Amino acid sequence: MFMPFTIANTVTFEEDIKKSRFQAIAAIVENEQQVKTFLEQNKDISTIHQCWAWKIGHHVRFNDDGEPSGTAGRPILATIEGNDLTNVIVLVNRWYGGIKLGTGGLVRAYGGCAGQCLLLAEKIELIEKKQIQFACLFNEWAIIQYELMQQQIEYQESYTEIGVLIQARVQVHQIEPLRHKLQDVTRGRELLKVIDEQEDDN
Repeated sequence: MFMPFTIANTVTFEEDIKKSRFQAIAAIVENEQQVKTFLEQNKDISTIHQCWAWKIGHHVRFNDDGEPSGTAGRPILATIEGNDLTNVIVLVNRWYGGIKLGTGGLVRAYGGCAGQCLLLAEKIELIEKKQIQFACLFNEWAIIQYELMQQQIEYQESYTEIGVLIQARVQVHQIEPLRHKLQDVTRGRELLKVIDEQEDDN
């Protein structure tokens, strides 16, 4: 079975090529909203080009941002795929230094800078996560909250008249132990539901 990898943290790499400065930033993204947020946070009007590519599962996008077609976004994407990575975006900023690089030079510069950046990143196995939800009474919440924190599970809680409604993203292997814990604490009253997120694979 093919295990996809992602990167453990955000990394940056900079180099000067024929007086142009190239800066690559690689970051983890889990959905298109995170892509948008990342690009907004890294918008830099001092650059002349902000070219990028991302891959999340089977979905890929890339952008040449005004560079000749195929010279920036595609080579960046090729380095992501060449490293067997997913859930990753790489943005390469360019500050022009007055010397034209030509199409071959641009492909090497963007692809090379992205590749060097990804070499700096620690690769980790991508662990599938699922969205779950369950409820419990107020007096049970402390025990369950402690369990979620012990397992470093991200969750959101909302309060109802009788208790707490919890939504969380958990790694697949955490679901069963959590299900048992919930049944234990609520004496079998509450059930843990896995919410299938419909992926649009069109």
